Amino acid sequence: MKVRILGAGPAGLYLAALMKRDDPSHDIEIFERSPRNATWGFGVVFSDRALEFLKADDQALFDYLTPHLETWPEITVVHNDTKIPVAGNGFSSIGRLELLTLLYAYVEKLGIKINFDSEIKSLDQLGDADLVVGANGAFSWLRDENKEKFGTTIDWRPNRFIWYGTTKAFNSLTLTFRETDAGVFCAHHYRYQPDRSTFLVEVEDATWHRAGFEHMSPEETIKYCEQVFAKDLEGHPIITNNSHWRQFPAIWNERWSFDNVVLLGDSLRTAHFSIGSGTRLAMEDSVALFKALKEHKNNVKAALAYFQELRNPPMKKIWDAANVSIRWYEEMDKLVKELTPVEFAYSYMTRTGRVSHEEVKKRDPKLAQDYEKLHPEVVTQSV
Repeated sequence: MKVRILGAGPAGLYLAALMKRDDPSHDIEIFERSPRNATWGFGVVFSDRALEFLKADDQALFDYLTPHLETWPEITVVHNDTKIPVAGNGFSSIGRLELLTLLYAYVEKLGIKINFDSEIKSLDQLGDADLVVGANGAFSWLRDENKEKFGTTIDWRPNRFIWYGTTKAFNSLTLTFRETDAGVFCAHHYRYQPDRSTFLVEVEDATWHRAGFEHMSPEETIKYCEQVFAKDLEGHPIITNNSHWRQFPAIWNERWSFDNVVLLGDSLRTAHFSIGSGTRLAMEDSVALFKALKEHKNNVKAALAYFQELRNPPMKKIWDAANVSIRWYEEMDKLVKELTPVEFAYSYMTRTGRVSHEEVKKRDPKLAQDYEKLHPEVVTQSV
C-alpha cells in the first residue's frame, strides 16, 4: 500500500511503524510541518493502566520506551497548604521531545521516511495514495477543510491554561490548588526527567480576567505564577517554551473518514489533559486502524468503516469522562472554598463517575476512611 501520513506525532509514527513492521513492502511517508527537534510543551504522562495496552499489543515497543520513563506510585492533591497523597494511582512520564525522538528513530530504522519542515496544505500535494492519514493535531487543516464530511464539532471550554515547565523535580503527579485574591489557581505538575517537571497552570476565565493576564507580558505572567506557587516551587523558576494562554477545544467527529482519508489522534478527538490520556488514545487509534486494515486485507473502504465501529465504543467512554473532568475544573473556585481538603481530594478522585467509593477503598483505604468519618452515609450507600 501507498500510505501518506500528515503529522509526526505519536499517532502517525506508531501507525507507520505497525504497518511497515508487518509488511515491509508498504510505501509509507510521513510529512511533518515542524523541524525535527521542535515540539510544544514539556512532558507527557501515562497512567499505569494506559501503558497496559502497549505491553499487551507491542512488548517490543514497551521495552524500548520504559527505560526512559519517570515513574511514581501515587498522586498528590494539594488544597492550599494541605497535601493529600492518594495511593493506588501509578503514573509514568517522559519528555515530549524525548518520546518523539525515540519514535523517530524507531520508525526510521524500519525504513520509513519522515519529511520534516514539510508544510502540506492540500491533498493534491500528496499525489496518488491508497490511504491518507490525518494525524496532524487538534488544529488539523485537513479536518477543518472537510468538517462537513467529518461532522466536526468543536466546543471551546472557558477555563484558561498555560503550559510551563520548571527545574523542580516533583515526586509525584500533583494537583495543587491555591486560593488568591483573584481566584483559585491550579497547577498540574509532574516530573518528566530527573531535573525537570511539567508545570501547567489553569484558572477559571473570571480569575484570568481579574488577575489582568490579558495586559501582562510573558515575563510578567511568569512572575505572577511564580508568586502564586512560591511555596510549591521552593525557589525554582518557571520555564517557558513559547508558552501562552489558551482555551481547550473539545473536538468530536461523527464520521472518522471519507474516501481514502481518515483521522487519528487529536485530529479525530481531543481528551482533556486532566485525565492524562491523549497520547494513549492516539496510539490506541493507531493499533485499531492497523488491525482493521489487516482484518480486511488492506481493503481501505471496508477497513475504515470497521475502524470506527471497532474503536468508537472504548474511545467514547474515555472522551466522555474527559469532558466531565473538564467541567469539574470549571467549578474549582467553588469546590476549593466549600470542601475540606479530604472532601476535595475525594471529589477529585470520583469526579468522572468512573471511580466508585468501593474503588476508592481499594486504591486508598485511608482516604476512603477519612471521607467516611465526614460522610458516614456513604458506607451504607456503597453496600
